[in-house]
Amino acid sequence: MRVAVIGAGPAGITVAYQLSKHIPSGKVRQLDVYEISSAPGGLAKSLTLWNQTVDQGPHRFFSHDRRVNLLWLEVAGKEYRMVNRQTRIYYKGKFFDYPLKPVNALVNLGFFEAARCMLSYFREKIIPTRDTGTFESWVTRRFGKRLFEIFFKTYSEKLWGIRCTELDSDFAAQRIKRLSLYEAVKNALMKNPRQVHKTLVDQFAYPVTGSGSIYRKMADKVINNGGTMHYETSVKRVITTSGQAEAIELEDGTIHTYDRIISTMPLSLLVTRLPNVSEHIISLANKLKFRNTILVYLKVESPSLFPDQWLYIHSQDLKMGRMTNFHNWIPELYKQEQASILCLEYWCYFEDPVWGESDEYFINLAKNEARSTGLTRDAEISAGHIVRIPRCYPVYFSNYKQVIRPLQDYLNNIRNLYVIGRYGAYKYNNQDHSIIMGILAAENILEGKDHDLWAINTDYDTYQESSVISETGLVDM
Repeated sequence: MRVAVIGAGPAGITVAYQLSKHIPSGKVRQLDVYEISSAPGGLAKSLTLWNQTVDQGPHRFFSHDRRVNLLWLEVAGKEYRMVNRQTRIYYKGKFFDYPLKPVNALVNLGFFEAARCMLSYFREKIIPTRDTGTFESWVTRRFGKRLFEIFFKTYSEKLWGIRCTELDSDFAAQRIKRLSLYEAVKNALMKNPRQVHKTLVDQFAYPVTGSGSIYRKMADKVINNGGTMHYETSVKRVITTSGQAEAIELEDGTIHTYDRIISTMPLSLLVTRLPNVSEHIISLANKLKFRNTILVYLKVESPSLFPDQWLYIHSQDLKMGRMTNFHNWIPELYKQEQASILCLEYWCYFEDPVWGESDEYFINLAKNEARSTGLTRDAEISAGHIVRIPRCYPVYFSNYKQVIRPLQDYLNNIRNLYVIGRYGAYKYNNQDHSIIMGILAAENILEGKDHDLWAINTDYDTYQESSVISETGLVDM
């Protein structure tokens, strides 16, 4: 068969990697991967900056899924290190351990604020807040109103650009699932690696040349097996005839025919550009929202600033939402360089005036905000660099499923079209979610299986076989 893959992010390059293994046997006759940028990896790509390797923000790989971990190790080989995670919340000039450590939280909040939080929590146990299907009601019911306001509200509204009452509870259900104040305290007091919540793992595997190296290796394998990587090539649309995907059109007007097409392009763009789509479906697709990211890298002339890999910035007086310190990941990233590279993240929509601000504006903003925290101490900030990433966060606006489901039904009726990835499936995926989407999409194509790719990162929470990656390889759980 002839196969086209649109996009070389974690989902797209994984499915291409799996399919390319069948080129030598002839089961896959032609495999073309179209990537709009100059390198694979999507959001998880790495870049070289000031003689150091950095990622596009913090990209921690972790999975309990044996299939995902086996594939990751197959690609990484021995070229990875285990990183002891340290991440904290920065709030009102103080640092709160994440995951929660009761003594640390008590000391930082002070007796009266801590008492308010506990009273608020117990109130929820007696008189629960009404479940309105929003992020705010979901978190409040589990943590109490006061802890929601301190540790969830500000950061979430920075990230999504909408009030927490307008954010669907699915965001919480996917990202923090069964976590509650009780479970967080229990995890802090009674360490049990089998029970620790997925977002709270203390150690993770990281490639020695950055997260993007996994996807570069996959792309190299695609080429070695006989596939083709088309970089800096934009796909305009998928062409369908009689309910079947059969070709793609590039931005330059060139048309290529295929037997199977896998799309990771933003769902809204895919749907609105298909031929003969009803006005109703187009109107639904146009309701989908994606959040943009501006990454500001600062070169700080000091090798030792603060110990965290990244910080969540909850202070309302700061516009940044997250700060990454790449000097605290693994030495292979910075080698002999003494300067630390910080990455400050800002989020916005296309229509926000700040999206059009100059690089100089963002570099100055980031310098001022970094200094205001005291984290850069008196070190010189000698350089800055900007990376703008459009449409990187699918927004779970309230009742978004009422919009998504008809689009899923519509696409399910187009034969030979497979829609995966964070952009493509409109899912707030981690790397492991996108990798399993790629694995299962390849099985659907090669083996005729019927995996529900839309269910990943919703119902795919239990694994057939559970394992984790350790320093010596795979460990079954």
